[in-house]
Amino acid sequence: MKPEETIDFYLKVVWQTVANRYNNLAAEFGITQSIGYLLINIDDKEGTTVSQVAALLGLKSTSLSRMLSNLEGMGLIYRESNKGDKRSVKIHLTDLGKEKRHKARVVVRKFNDYLNDHISDGEKQQLTNILKKINQITTDYKPE
Repeated sequence: MKPEETIDFYLKVVWQTVANRYNNLAAEFGITQSIGYLLINIDDKEGTTVSQVAALLGLKSTSLSRMLSNLEGMGLIYRESNKGDKRSVKIHLTDLGKEKRHKARVVVRKFNDYLNDHISDGEKQQLTNILKKINQITTDYKPE
């Protein structure tokens, strides 16, 4: 079977293209696609736990620790121990982190508006349904 004949080939190619486009756009603001995604998903009021961030980004703890240290060094976030449970650490945005998050949100909205202008509602619904189905059957897959 040729790679082009597999579903996962196209999933990877499309995601890589989207991620590369986001990285190019994010670079204009001094961040990466991963950093923008993280900033967008940090709760303003409560902060977001490190474990939630790990699940969100799909990162191992060593990679995440390095990333969070870099973000602290860039002045985008700060970490705070949970008062009730010292083992739990929450991530909060600094003012600079909030500024970068706003820019990341603008980029995401504009890019999605662009996609929506070029994909019909029917195509979008069909794509969404297929991707949800692929996600579910991938989760359910158990090799024999």
